[in-house]
Amino acid sequence: MILVGVVVGLYRWAMLPGWGAVALVVVWMLKDAALYPWLRTAYEPDSRRVIERLIGLAGVAVEPLAPRGYVRVRGELWQAEPAEPDSTIDAGRAVTVHAIATDILLVRPFSDSPSSAPDAQ
Repeated sequence: MILVGVVVGLYRWAMLPGWGAVALVVVWMLKDAALYPWLRTAYEPDSRRVIERLIGLAGVAVEPLAPRGYVRVRGELWQAEPAEPDSTIDAGRAVTVHAIATDILLVRPFSDSPSSAPDAQ
């Protein structure tokens, strides 16, 4: 019913020919159907907090984590500390987010060689 109203509205107020109004609505629907697979995840609810979604992601220590400093994950700076107590992580070292303690990332050094470390942007 709404679709009919849209077509009639385009026909009367936009002065489009009838076939043009129908074609415009059909093209609009095809566009929505084509983009749905890529945009679907943007509309799905995720009950986790933003900081909890970082677990498992790679990053780079911006300053020494001795015991606390900053790491860059997905282009953002986050306060972090090593997951193992009494350890330090040097600046520039690739890290992986292991857990969250309140609003602080607990990170571990990336286990592979620095050349194979993922880009943290």
